[in-house]
Amino acid sequence: MPWPAPGLAAMVKASGPAVVHIGVERPSVPARRFSDRWLLRASPAEADESSLGSGFLVSADGLILTNAHVVAHGTQIRVKLPDRREFRARLIGLDALADVALLKIDATGLPTVRIGDPATVEPGDGVAAIGSPYGFGNSVTAGIVSAKGRLLPGAESMQFLQTDVPINPGNSGGPLFNLNGEVIGINSRIYSRSGGYQGLSFAIPIDAAMRIKEQLLATGTVTRGRIGVAVQEVGQALADTFRLPRPAGALVTDVEPRGAAARGGLRTGDVILSVQGREVVQAADALGFIAELAPAQTARLMVWRDRAEHVVEVKVQGYDTPRLPGDAGAASVPSRLGFAVRPLAPAERQYLRVEGGLLVQRVNAAASRAGVQPGDLILALNGQPIDSAEALAQALDGADGSAALLVQRAGARIFVPICAQAGSPKC
Repeated sequence: MPWPAPGLAAMVKASGPAVVHIGVERPSVPARRFSDRWLLRASPAEADESSLGSGFLVSADGLILTNAHVVAHGTQIRVKLPDRREFRARLIGLDALADVALLKIDATGLPTVRIGDPATVEPGDGVAAIGSPYGFGNSVTAGIVSAKGRLLPGAESMQFLQTDVPINPGNSGGPLFNLNGEVIGINSRIYSRSGGYQGLSFAIPIDAAMRIKEQLLATGTVTRGRIGVAVQEVGQALADTFRLPRPAGALVTDVEPRGAAARGGLRTGDVILSVQGREVVQAADALGFIAELAPAQTARLMVWRDRAEHVVEVKVQGYDTPRLPGDAGAASVPSRLGFAVRPLAPAERQYLRVEGGLLVQRVNAAASRAGVQPGDLILALNGQPIDSAEALAQALDGADGSAALLVQRAGARIFVPICAQAGSPKC
């Protein structure tokens, strides 16, 4: 295929008017990620009180899809169209888990994108992105689909499209087009150690995003089905061990006590082969298929157990997606140590797979120098588990000068030494 692909310029000309530039004002910038390597990282331009992103119009009356991390915590969201018109946008709702948000501007007769089918895309197919990297509106980059069905930390039920399309801060939330001019994904993440593009870009499949859009439009939130299991891939060695005909399915590694799966009879060591008759090829298929089911619906699972197939029926639980860290909700509790914290919501504990902890929302200069960061999850102080602001205060009162915070950061647990008592000679 010649590159640039024939017709690419015409496609961009036809589709570009529906791609918008998004500016967000925030009172401060709380942590937006639990995995620094995976979520599209903030550039220096995004580290102050405003940030930039992209989006695209999916209805002529002003509905816009973008990433949740682009607009989360915003006090004011402004949308600029390619024709230079500007609008203040209203946040209809966001899904932190899938990183999808729905905005609305008050306008009619707007250009819209055409929605494609990600299932028809194959590795090697040409694709293009339009967005606002570093604020340069309606910039076009192109490449190919590198792989399908990629699984990323923190979004195990989502199968991403991987591309080599250059994506940088500001591209977040913009559309990924096939060469027919149809949107097949929302550019969401990069793998980067520098914060800039390093050859690996990831997009949310548009069919999943459109299902989320319908829920957000109807209720302002997203509810997923879950049954309370953790799963892993089945490689050839495990397939041989379990005497499976081939390496496929989702191996159950953990079953929540008294959860839906436990009540339905699912066991650790079972391999889920299908959900409602849909074949599970890789582990994410099982979680994704279950997520699409409504709460209280009965999921019929075909599982491999004791070298034979068995049917297990499980009543699906509801799972409201967690808020992004720092969203309004539970009150932030100021601390004399120079950082503000709040307890985790139940959905956040479930999402992070922790029993408790306090989320650090803001830090002052002294706390920052000590090594505490927004987004840190405080689990314990001097070995004492922390699950409330009161418990933190009591632990601080009992500390002798200095203390060691056990925090979870970017998927890892580390100790951070802090001064527990102002003026102590040990600090």
